[in-house]
Formats: sequence, C-alpha cells, structure tokens
Amino acid sequence: MVCNRCIMVVKAELEKLGIKPLSVELGEVILPQALDAKQKEELSDDLQSLGFSLIDDRRGRLIEQVKNLIIELVHYNDNDLKINLSDYIGEKLHHDYNYISNLFSEIEGSTIEKYFIAQKIEKVKELLVYDELTLNEIAFKLNYSSVAHLSAQFKKVTGLTPSHFKQIKTNKRKSLDEV
Repeated sequence: MVCNRCIMVVKAELEKLGIKPLSVELGEVILPQALDAKQKEELSDDLQSLGFSLIDDRRGRLIEQVKNLIIELVHYNDNDLKINLSDYIGEKLHHDYNYISNLFSEIEGSTIEKYFIAQKIEKVKELLVYDELTLNEIAFKLNYSSVAHLSAQFKKVTGLTPSHFKQIKTNKRKSLDEV
C-alpha cells in the first residue's frame, strides 16, 4: 500500500470478508488473530485483483517497510529529508542498515538509494506539474544541494531536463507503486 486510498481499499476488502483489523497502515495490517488458510487465500485473491499482494514472510515485510518509510519520507513529510537515510531506516526498523540494504538489493534487484532517488524524482515531477514552486524551491524542499544537482539527477533518471518536462505538458508521472 502506498497511499491513503490504498489503506481505505484494503480496509474495505478486509471488512467485506468479515475480518476486523486492529490497524491498517501503509504496508501493514495488524489482525487480532491469524487467518485460517481459506481466509488467507480469499484475501490474497481479492487483494491481487485490486493490484495488491499479501506479503507473509519476514524478509518481504521488511522490504515493504523500507519502501513505505521512503514513500512517507519523500511524499508526506514536508522538509523532513534533512536526515541521513541509512540512519533513519536502521533506527525506524531496528535493524542494521547493511543487512537491510543487502536484503533490499537481493530481493528488489536495485539499491535503497536508487529507490529513494526514484521517489524523489516522482515528487519533483508532481511539484513541477502543480507549478506552484520554483525549481529552486523544489530543490530546497527535497534537500538537494543545488538546482544543478536536482536537474542533473532528474535528467539522469527521466532523460529530460526539469524545464523540458514542465513544457511538454503530457503526464509522464508514475504511480508510486510503479516506481
């Protein structure tokens, strides 16, 4: 789950199946008791039909938690990006960052840093489309050292300069679960 609407959809699916969750947050559902095999299969099928997946192993849950932390950090916490990502993730998940990083790379085939950059670039695209902030303000908001650094990273990831992206007016943004 990568947004508040995702949380609402998952809650609705659980309730439709008669399952009362204790809590539903980004990437995590806490239930009062374990599901039986039939309930788990039904829930998994329903979630898959909606584009979600049921992650039931410890390593998969940890990777999902990393992704959700990054999504929250980039998309939902204004000006909170002025921290060391490895310290933040290690502290929040109570694991050694090297272990988390190696596991993430092994399972996702990419690094946490690349995932973080991809999320930041999606946020830049969003802010460019809204056209409310200057590129300088966007660079500051997302903790880039300079507009030149943001522009170089944007071009490396998208193949376009931020100004060209803004001019073309076509929707080149991705949904967060596709990043």
